[in-house]
Amino acid sequence: MKENKQQFQGSLLGSKRFLPLFVTQFFSALNDNVYKQSILLILIFQAATVADGAFYSNLAAGLFILPFFLFSGMAGQIAEKLEKSKLISIVKFCEIPIMLVGVVSILTEQVWLMLGTVFLMGLQSTFFGPLKYSILPQHVAPNELTKANGLVESGTFVAILLGTVFGTYYITQAAGPIYISIAIVSLAVIGFLSSRFIPKSAANDANLKVSINP
Repeated sequence: MKENKQQFQGSLLGSKRFLPLFVTQFFSALNDNVYKQSILLILIFQAATVADGAFYSNLAAGLFILPFFLFSGMAGQIAEKLEKSKLISIVKFCEIPIMLVGVVSILTEQVWLMLGTVFLMGLQSTFFGPLKYSILPQHVAPNELTKANGLVESGTFVAILLGTVFGTYYITQAAGPIYISIAIVSLAVIGFLSSRFIPKSAANDANLKVSINP
C-alpha cells in the first residue's frame, strides 16, 4: 500500500507515469491534422470543379474513419492481450514510414497516394486509441483518472486546432510542400521517441483470443 502511494505522488502532468503518454498522444493528433489539412487543400486545388473537390474531401474523411469501423474491435482485444507500452512504441514507429509515404504523396501530388496515406493514418490511429485509454488506469491513481482523461482530451483538441492552422497556412506557401514534409516526419519521430518513455503496463488478459470480426 505504501509503495502504491509513493508511485502516485507528484504532479500528474509532470510525472514520468503520464507525461510521455500525453506527449505521444499530442504529437500524434498534431501530425494527423497537419497532414490531413494539407492534402485536403491540395486535393481541392487540384480538382477541376467544386463538386470534384467536395468528393475528394469526403472520400479522404471516409478513408480515415473506415479503419475505425473495421478494426476497432480487434485493436481493443490486442490492447487487452499484450503489454501496452511496447505496443504503443510499435504503433508509433509505424507512423514514421507512413509519413514518408505521405511526403512522397505531397511532393508528387499523387491523389491515390494521398488517399492511401490517409487510410494508413486512420489504421494507425485505430490501434493507438484503445492503448492510450486502457493504459491510463495502470499508471494513475483512481482519483486522478478523470483528470488524466481530461488532459488527454484537451491536449488532443489543442493539437487538432494547431495542426489545422499549421497545415492550412504552410501548404499555401511557395515552399509549403517542403515545410509540411519536414513537419510530418519530424512529428512522427518525436511521437515515437516519447513513446519509448511510457512505463511498462502488464497485459490485462494474456489468454484472450483475438477475433477478426469487426
